[in-house]
Amino acid sequence: MKKVLLAGAALSLLMAGSAWADIKIATVGPMTGQYASFGAQMKGGAEQAVEDINKAGGVNGEMLVLEVGDDACDPKQAVAVANQLAGSGTVFVAGHFCSGSSIPASAVYSEEGIVQISPASTNPAYTDDRPGPGTFRVCGRDDQQGDVAGKYLVENFADKKIAFVHDKTAYGKGLADATMAAYEAAGGKPALYEAYTAGEKDYTALVSKLKAEGIGVLYVGGYHTEAGLIVRQMREQGMDTILISGDALVTDEYWAITGEAGEGTLMTFSPDPRKDPDAQPLVEKFRAKGVEPEGYVLYTYAAVQAWADAVKAAGSTDFDAVVEALNTGTFKTVLGESGFDDKGDVKLPGYVFYEWKAGTYDYLEN
Repeated sequence: MKKVLLAGAALSLLMAGSAWADIKIATVGPMTGQYASFGAQMKGGAEQAVEDINKAGGVNGEMLVLEVGDDACDPKQAVAVANQLAGSGTVFVAGHFCSGSSIPASAVYSEEGIVQISPASTNPAYTDDRPGPGTFRVCGRDDQQGDVAGKYLVENFADKKIAFVHDKTAYGKGLADATMAAYEAAGGKPALYEAYTAGEKDYTALVSKLKAEGIGVLYVGGYHTEAGLIVRQMREQGMDTILISGDALVTDEYWAITGEAGEGTLMTFSPDPRKDPDAQPLVEKFRAKGVEPEGYVLYTYAAVQAWADAVKAAGSTDFDAVVEALNTGTFKTVLGESGFDDKGDVKLPGYVFYEWKAGTYDYLEN
């Protein structure tokens, strides 16, 4: 009987040790709501990264356990999720998606000693005003994106009236303002600057105003759902106005909303990692599972990669040690080989233009 009890105790200790050895990480984004397609991208990227890392032996011999958090791109919900993750012992978060969620959540992570690497939050304030040294991103910034877009507008549409609209969010307004500032700095004069309300279905009043003003190019600071409805409603009113936007249009759901009305839409996004020959084995692995690694799938994968490599370099998940490794190291990820600057911004190429054609997007041909 004693041997049985001792054996049971040993098994319990072994199981407890295995559970203790698991490293809890998370990805957080809009898993529900109108931007859920981006949450699905993040979830797919994080799950594949964890699977691949664990198959290769884990991190310092310990297995990763992934939790998926839903903030619905709502700041209050983002903070609630961040607190929940802190209470569960999470040491790293690949997230959030919306800048309006990442920024308030970063204060929680900083306070709790959790490393945060966003794959998608582009508002400059996310890193410019970061609450602590553990806040990073593997995507670009809106001031970089805006600079590229603003100069392009001046160089290519000098003969057209250009309007700037935004959805009042940290991301949308920040992107529209950065693009308009670059446009004005390059000599452009905006014909109109307006805000619209995200989540509505009818933008007829805005579209009618654009038509009355003779707007030839519309720059939208916002997400794919509203941009898709606006371009569709412009076509319904007989307008051939070109819609230009940013990285929040990198989802096939945009075309599902617009149909042929989305033909010719332009947008800025970082160089497509799917086109990198080194990434092809991983891209094919996703596609074999029925997942197209568009948009922020590979960016989320890269966020997990960078953190895991930093943990290996640090030899532990200790917050200070991992932050030091992230600040000083160079990491080979699916996005390429790079590190982070003193703000936590990634040192990777900036933005290029894409065009929507026949249901998909690809680099804009000059």
